[in-house]
Amino acid sequence: MLEVSNIDLKYGQSQILFDISIDAEIAQITALMGNNGVGKTSLLKAVSGRHPITGGQVKIQDKVIHLSSAYNAARAGIAYVPQGREIFPMMTVRENLETGFACLPKSDHDIPTFVFELFPVLREMQTRRGGDLSGGQQQQLAIARALITRPKVLLLDEPTEGIQPNVIQQIGEALETLRDQGDMAIVLVEQNADFAYRISDRLVVLEQGKVKRRAAKADYPFDSLLADLAL
Repeated sequence: MLEVSNIDLKYGQSQILFDISIDAEIAQITALMGNNGVGKTSLLKAVSGRHPITGGQVKIQDKVIHLSSAYNAARAGIAYVPQGREIFPMMTVRENLETGFACLPKSDHDIPTFVFELFPVLREMQTRRGGDLSGGQQQQLAIARALITRPKVLLLDEPTEGIQPNVIQQIGEALETLRDQGDMAIVLVEQNADFAYRISDRLVVLEQGKVKRRAAKADYPFDSLLADLAL
């Protein structure tokens, strides 16, 4: 579904990503791992059109995507759940969800039933302001908002950060359900190695802006992952 080829990215004169190539297959969760500062978030920002690349290309279903803006990336089928959630605190839950309509034709301006099936708490809180939700509820809202766009590729940056354990379990189950539906690729950036390893199908480890290791989970023991992460 997603093919990232030879991506370079710079912030000013500082190069952050060096010739990065990864694939994310449909009906799989690809976990992007690495210590702080290795370029994981930068890679998601590049793929989602939030930061320009200086080399390489991104394809979805063998079609090159022009990442001149986040809007173009969303129109192409890339949904991004950013670190920190970035919901609109003064808007209601329903209004937050409806912001996902921006990249869709008017005929698709509806909230799919499965969104509330994945996150029942949001159905109950549709009229509550986003800023009044707990951190875990806000994270569920951020994921649900991304799903409104009917993505082909779902990118998530640290979805378990600062979240209580019961909600982490709910988010993991939701991602597994989305994977098993078989109509999107999921790319997960996560510092929680136990969580990422448990739900992922493939793993990619970055080090200093380069790919250090890529492997199917079946070929990559957890102890080897921890060693590569120097944990």
